[in-house]
Amino acid sequence: MESEITEKAKELIVDVSPSQVYIALMEDHRLIELNKESSKGDAFTVGDVFMGKVKKIMPALNAAFVDIGDEKEGFVHYMDLGLYYHAYDEFVRKSNPNSDLHQLYSKIKLGTPLEKEGRIENVIKPGDMMVVQIVKEPISTKGSRLTAEISLAGRNIVLLPFAEKVSISQKISSKEEKKRLETLVRSILPGNYGAIIRTAAEGKNAAILVAELKSLIDKWETSWKKIAAKKAIQPLFTEYSKTTTILRDLLNESFSAIYVNDGKVCEEIKKYITLISPEQEKIVKHYTDHEPIFDHFEVNRQIKSAFGKVVSIKQGAYLVIETTEALNVIDVNSGIRAKTNDQEQNTYEVNRNAAEEIARQLRLRDMGGIVIVDFIDMESNDHRNSLYKYMVDLMENDRAKHNVLPLTKFGLMQITRQRIRPVTEIDTSEVCPVCHGTGKIAPSAIIDEEIDRKLSYYTGKGIRSFTIKVSPILGAYLTRGTLLKPSFVSKWKAKYRCKLKIAEASGFAVLQNEIYNHKGEKLD
Repeated sequence: MESEITEKAKELIVDVSPSQVYIALMEDHRLIELNKESSKGDAFTVGDVFMGKVKKIMPALNAAFVDIGDEKEGFVHYMDLGLYYHAYDEFVRKSNPNSDLHQLYSKIKLGTPLEKEGRIENVIKPGDMMVVQIVKEPISTKGSRLTAEISLAGRNIVLLPFAEKVSISQKISSKEEKKRLETLVRSILPGNYGAIIRTAAEGKNAAILVAELKSLIDKWETSWKKIAAKKAIQPLFTEYSKTTTILRDLLNESFSAIYVNDGKVCEEIKKYITLISPEQEKIVKHYTDHEPIFDHFEVNRQIKSAFGKVVSIKQGAYLVIETTEALNVIDVNSGIRAKTNDQEQNTYEVNRNAAEEIARQLRLRDMGGIVIVDFIDMESNDHRNSLYKYMVDLMENDRAKHNVLPLTKFGLMQITRQRIRPVTEIDTSEVCPVCHGTGKIAPSAIIDEEIDRKLSYYTGKGIRSFTIKVSPILGAYLTRGTLLKPSFVSKWKAKYRCKLKIAEASGFAVLQNEIYNHKGEKLD
């Protein structure tokens, strides 16, 4: 069946602040992914490599807990030690500031691969120092999931230290191209290195692959001095920033622009794109307007509409999303939608619209583990099968490993999605400006006294011109008057000998009011 999903124009919006960097991926101006990383570099994220210390061996689990400097100890299973763990271990033990590290690395023999059914207590023991990489971030009460089989991912090649294999992506169909790439990569790989050739490498010339491989090797070998200098818990190197990681995995001709509000980060991204895709360097643009970048591109508005418990979809239908420790549950509701007399067709259309939003929400919130979707029941087997295939197509662009199962007879669909970091949760609710979250407000009968006190205070400070922003109801109350009984506004003008203007704001609560000076500055 031909895919019903077409390639959409993509934009990357990068908002850099002193403490954090937010990266928004847009498809046709619609928010698809939202990523966050710390600007301080103190986070423990997927891809980071550490020198860790084995704290406890758990024979029953065939695993160990490793201290990498985080609050919670990381967890490494025997199967994650890799085939040639002994080579890593020998390099860590023998390296010292006086040794020739390149010679030491190249002379280490890979030896016999670890047995598949081996025991972890026969390989490592408490107190051992080991090089580990984060494959899953800390979630809830669990520490990071670790691997001792290090990999450094580039756009075209994944470098594998202490390995000998050269694997090629199955998505490259041409046998001649596979042969060319394997021969080329093998010819430039130093000893004791392996590689995985990614789909993006198809058709790339030797110069690009050589440059990328060199940068990956340099990154790994730069960590050797840290290993040799100090056998202690320490970070060795980090994965690329999330911005460059997204570009590494997703950058293609459909990217129309990358907007960054920070000059330094903008130059870093340009430099990275020059390395992986020189012809697209011009799409990187430095955003310099005064309006916040996320407001300008309507990212904040979309965040507020997409991260609530209830998410609206087309024509009155909506989703209810609940996240628990064990799984995520999404309920599809038709709401007030009633477009046609054909109930079955109507239900099918609502479910298709819901599937589009669900695929987006999984990426946007980075929901992992088990996801149960309760679609509206459909009688037709053709509709159920069609919806399942449509969901599979929609999930094709999701970088996380996932599996979609057909609908059950009860209309439930089960989706499993790789869980490598906690689900993104953003509180989109706001504190009531009138009650300030207490649920109680001042008596409405004395609202004029409250404003009077404020005006008395500010005029005492020498301010003589005010604009009071109020709700339409409160505005009518304050400006209503007669010749015999002047309005509150008229009384205040005479009493305080000031200029006073009422501005109505339709979005204000009934008693909400804000006072501004002649410069338009809000007065507390």
